[in-house]
Amino acid sequence: MKLLLDTCTFIWIALDTPQLSDTASRLFRDPSNQVYLSAASAWEIAVKSGQGRLSLPQSAGKFITEQRMLHEIESLPISEEAALQGERLPRIHGDPFDRILVCQAVVHGLAILTPDEAISQYAVRVLW
Repeated sequence: MKLLLDTCTFIWIALDTPQLSDTASRLFRDPSNQVYLSAASAWEIAVKSGQGRLSLPQSAGKFITEQRMLHEIESLPISEEAALQGERLPRIHGDPFDRILVCQAVVHGLAILTPDEAISQYAVRVLW
């Protein structure tokens, strides 16, 4: 299965916090699954860290890169096709970072690991 991590899911995995559900943890750790982190999530982490709204043990760039490598998470760039998918999405979620994750999931056939109930209202597979 191909899994796209929501930003919060990636952070919870990286910081080994209890917010991660048992299902999400099991799916993430299953070696048969391909796991991706969107460039949008990297951007969101960098923005929030830079604004002082997210405390990380090191710079956002170093944190993301090291955690992706440590956990064997692949980077998912934002393609033009995924960006243009945004105009076809219903206005359920106002967060642009989450909307692009939905677009990427649609275009690339990914399931999203997220606790965000608004994302589950889209026509994408959400697991938690």
